[in-house]
Amino acid sequence: MRMLFRDIAGDPVAARGSVVCIGAFDGVHLGHRAVLARVRGRARELNLDAIVVSFEPLPREFFAHGRAVARLSNVREKIEQFREAQVDRALLLRFNAALAAMSAQDFVERVLVRRLNAREVWVGEGFRFGHARGGDVDLLQRLGREHGFTAQALEPVVVEGERISSSAIREALAGGSFALAARWLGRPFAIGGHVVRGQQLGRKLGYPTANVRLGSRTSPVDGIFAVRVHGIDDSVRPGVASLGVRPTVNGKEPLLEAHVFDFDGDLYGRRIQVEFVEKLRDEEKFSDLDAMVRQIDRDAEQARDILLRPGAG
Repeated sequence: MRMLFRDIAGDPVAARGSVVCIGAFDGVHLGHRAVLARVRGRARELNLDAIVVSFEPLPREFFAHGRAVARLSNVREKIEQFREAQVDRALLLRFNAALAAMSAQDFVERVLVRRLNAREVWVGEGFRFGHARGGDVDLLQRLGREHGFTAQALEPVVVEGERISSSAIREALAGGSFALAARWLGRPFAIGGHVVRGQQLGRKLGYPTANVRLGSRTSPVDGIFAVRVHGIDDSVRPGVASLGVRPTVNGKEPLLEAHVFDFDGDLYGRRIQVEFVEKLRDEEKFSDLDAMVRQIDRDAEQARDILLRPGAG
């Protein structure tokens, strides 16, 4: 991916014309990747630019008015997936009150026609756009005939009889079905970030952790997990992790804390990916630190057993 744009206004970004796909793309799952592959393929056939249009924050985050909304990927991870899909450009529009109020016709004229010089537009089944979700594929096709582009909706991708969607994957993760979510995503579910300094309580208790802040992101999972940690070196390291507010020590913000088995190096500042393999239990508040450590001992032992199991994850 050569360029990332954030604004509707500006010069056209595809002088020779473009093949465009539009969507929220939370998680960039197998269904999304099918759309991206179609757009990339058609753009190469027609010698046009392959462009993806998405939104940050996600529209459902904007309309939640500050309530926590779980998502499968953050902005950085989504952009990385676009890059892996080999699209030429991404238009990552700021979803705000002005964009929410924009009519479907204005969106077509200002974004697809003026900004992107679209020749083909591809969307998912049931696509809606514009103020109050007033636009659909039929309207997109009608406006396309006026402005010189075609519009088509791809059939949903179905795996094992189930239609893949971001909401279905979030539900699978919340229910602890990590293997199923991985099949639908096309990769294991993971959360990445830079390791930050914490209170170093884990080290004092015999379980040093690599801590990753979630920031404004709300995870679809919480609790204690068997995990694999990527990014420490060339190998994938087994471990046990907690994701939550740490009620025993009166934590406030959600934090991902990963204890990497048989490792005691300095990871501060390094970017890691924590891959979730299996949930062990919910987070709980213990009467004291000794009780918490005894439970961590059991968690670590259980996680080791799970990760040593043939075909784990």
